[in-house]
Amino acid sequence: MRFRQIHLDFHNHGSVKIGEQFSKRQFQEMLQLGHVDSINVFAKCFHGWAYYDTQKFNKHPGLKFDLLGEMIEAAHEIGVKTPVYINVGLSENLALQHPEWLTRDENDKTLYDSGFMQPGLHTFCFHSPYLEYILQLTEEVVAKYDADGLFLDIVFPKACYCHHCRGALLEEGKDPLNRNDVMDLAERVYANYTSQLNERVWKIKPGLDIFHNSGIRCGRRDMVAMNSHIEVESLPSGGWGYDYFPISARYFQQLGKKVVGMTGRFHMNWGEFGGYKHANAIRFEAALALAHGTHCSVGDHLHPDGIMDPIVYRMVGEAYREVEAKEHWCTDVTNVADVALLSLESTGLEHARMGLSDTGAYRILQEGNILFDIVDMESDFHPYKVIILPDRVRITDSLGVKLNRYLDNGGKVFATGESGLNSAGDAFALDLGVEWVGVNPYKPDFYKPYEPLASFGEGSFVFYSQGQKVSLNGGKELGNREDPYFNRGLHAYYFTHTPNSRNDAGPGMVESANGIYLAWDAFEDYAENGSLFVKETVLYALERLLGASKVLTTSLPAQGVVTLQHQTKDSRYINHLLYAFPVKRGRDKEVIEDITPIYQIDVKLQLPEIIRRVYTVPQLEDIPFEQDGSSVRYQVPVIDCHQMIAIEYDKA
Repeated sequence: MRFRQIHLDFHNHGSVKIGEQFSKRQFQEMLQLGHVDSINVFAKCFHGWAYYDTQKFNKHPGLKFDLLGEMIEAAHEIGVKTPVYINVGLSENLALQHPEWLTRDENDKTLYDSGFMQPGLHTFCFHSPYLEYILQLTEEVVAKYDADGLFLDIVFPKACYCHHCRGALLEEGKDPLNRNDVMDLAERVYANYTSQLNERVWKIKPGLDIFHNSGIRCGRRDMVAMNSHIEVESLPSGGWGYDYFPISARYFQQLGKKVVGMTGRFHMNWGEFGGYKHANAIRFEAALALAHGTHCSVGDHLHPDGIMDPIVYRMVGEAYREVEAKEHWCTDVTNVADVALLSLESTGLEHARMGLSDTGAYRILQEGNILFDIVDMESDFHPYKVIILPDRVRITDSLGVKLNRYLDNGGKVFATGESGLNSAGDAFALDLGVEWVGVNPYKPDFYKPYEPLASFGEGSFVFYSQGQKVSLNGGKELGNREDPYFNRGLHAYYFTHTPNSRNDAGPGMVESANGIYLAWDAFEDYAENGSLFVKETVLYALERLLGASKVLTTSLPAQGVVTLQHQTKDSRYINHLLYAFPVKRGRDKEVIEDITPIYQIDVKLQLPEIIRRVYTVPQLEDIPFEQDGSSVRYQVPVIDCHQMIAIEYDKA
């Protein structure tokens, strides 16, 4: 697995001439300019055209030579790997030839069709003969070319109501209009596709890397297992935002497979010709990948004429020159974490990808410089000091057994909102020092902490999210809830909500032997509203739970990113510190343009080893440090986008 990858998109309409100015030398020069060591090259695009010499399938009518073959040969000559891209889910030129192969919705309409004579993309059903078509095309590519892997796109379990799927469900005695039955079949059809494709490819080339690009959700370990490695596709300015990649990477890094963080050079979205993000954005996104233990990939789109864009490869080269100097300290690393966030998505209670509770929790933890992983129901909880149950984690029997075993061994839980309630939602299934009374009828309401908040002092602070009414059951109250005079409804109070009545409406935050409970959906609240007091309240609770055992403390500002990776085989830790943050441009674009260096950032680590050297990477400049018992202190002189610090220790 290479660190400096390019994903070279190449989707072209059949009316366009292809590759008329392609030059092997220019292709190689651009890869070298970009410090690229692996490039995904195209065998088939979503229009359905092949870019190689094929006797069985539809070669692009505007292509007069074997473009795929020449790209592979050119790249291999300069030591660059060439995984091959095949668009599996879309084959637009087949839509009119074989409409019976298309997926259909419950109204028997084809999917992704935007209307008569309008641009549209049609997805194909893998329960139709299309599966054999795509399997044979893939076999042909793997047998014919020296591919270094496969990237298979637009593949995921699709709800389909075509005659193939309806007939299969009827034969099984199931309801072809029942959504649960339809999705059960979709999962089986997808698993059959990945199994057949992997098996048939590996008969030709055993062990070839295969990735099915399906946007794997947190908790879908079965889909992870279908791949040789994981690639996290995330164009921050193309709708993903800057939260998507780190949240995904903090989950996938633990699952025992190599991970690639894929961004793009585009300002808007995939395939944007003449649109570029700033080189500083690519620098930051590549550094973010390294900081999360992953490899780097930048998406580009080749012009139909075959000329590689020098603007792109100059920008990529700025980032990849830095990656090349750092990658020795980024191989075979594991993330060091005090805290585990049990993803609400992974429990099945949050159906949106990147739900508000998971997103809000991620933001607070990152901004608070907390070392953390994101985990699912199958993860081992015992390595962590605190497990966070965000907002709506109901406790099933199996989860209850797992959490109680974790608590019996000295672990702590931080639960918010409904988290900790049983599956019925009428009583706490975990002993968190409280009893559930009911859903608070007042919304919003107020929290009055008993200790002044560091940034605000004493006061009562509004929670906009749903709160719960609880009573004490052995816990210690850390703050109480206050009701407003009334809910805004028939009666209004100015432009916003009603003031607090200053009554004591029961516990707001409670500490017990098992952890801390906060009575609001705090993480959803922070994702929606960004209230700083909400973040400070959560961080106050986590600081109490972690105490002196907290591994990392730093003066890095909230806009920074900090991680600690352990490179066990080399007896060292790698402290990544990043400082660059996006601003909103246009309507909804997150853009990184300027990077401002920051200086003299203090770091304290609690480590069990005897430290022998601390130095900057890749500069290899020693940094003075102090070690007092397990406490190691040093100061990072400057962070210019990304600074890595190596902490080497004596082997036991």
